[in-house]
Amino acid sequence: MNEAKALALLKAGDQEALEWFIDKYSAYVGTVVNNFLKGSMSHEDVEEVTADVFVTLWRSAEKLYPLNLKGYLSRVARSLSMQKLRERVQELPLDEDILIIDDDSDFGRLEQDEQDQAVRDAVYSLPQPDKEIFLRFYFYCQSVSVIAEQMQMNPSTIKTKLRRGRDRLRQHLNNIKKSKGGDLNEITYS
Repeated sequence: MNEAKALALLKAGDQEALEWFIDKYSAYVGTVVNNFLKGSMSHEDVEEVTADVFVTLWRSAEKLYPLNLKGYLSRVARSLSMQKLRERVQELPLDEDILIIDDDSDFGRLEQDEQDQAVRDAVYSLPQPDKEIFLRFYFYCQSVSVIAEQMQMNPSTIKTKLRRGRDRLRQHLNNIKKSKGGDLNEITYS
């Protein structure tokens, strides 16, 4: 079975198609989740988030297009991992001297959406192959060695392009921030 056929069957509610996607992508999704959570959660939590990704795939099958399913799964995996981390933070006991700011306000979401769009624009303005390297490293959680091997480049070249990409991204975001009154120079990226 190919991906397009499996997706068509999944849209029709075929559970075997879901099993096919789980067999094909569970290792990949598990790696994305594990890399995102970076040991901050138990193995069971990683498995739970991985399973939730496929539940989301099942529930949203009708809206999907076969163009970049792997990228979609990666985005869902990162989103659900972030949600799991937020849930864990909310479960921690609070000290009296800690101030919690409600990020769920409409204003906070609007501001976050603007920031997300600015970052997306900055990343997509990078020249090739820098853009592809940046996306592989930061969005698909691939290691420098994997990127270097797949793109047939030297690992030190990949590191240099990542550093330069971060510099370009910082400059682009600084230009936006300065136009709104502020400076991002105190922000460091690792």
